[in-house]
Amino acid sequence: MHNLDLANLTWRKSSRSVGQGACVEMAVRVDRTLVRDSKNPTGPVLAFPQGSVATFLRALKQVCPEHE
Repeated sequence: MHNLDLANLTWRKSSRSVGQGACVEMAVRVDRTLVRDSKNPTGPVLAFPQGSVATFLRALKQVCPEHE
């Protein structure tokens, strides 16, 4: 996973982002969903198997429904 080519990915932030740089960005590949800190785009990237991020977000909405 250390040799991921990140150059040709399309990174996206939430439409609810307020533009202060305190967000995460996500990019989707065939095999992984990648997450990085928007303040540090050349920093570390978390790579999750497909489907696990959707499961995490559903669980998060159950815990914090006010942020839907």
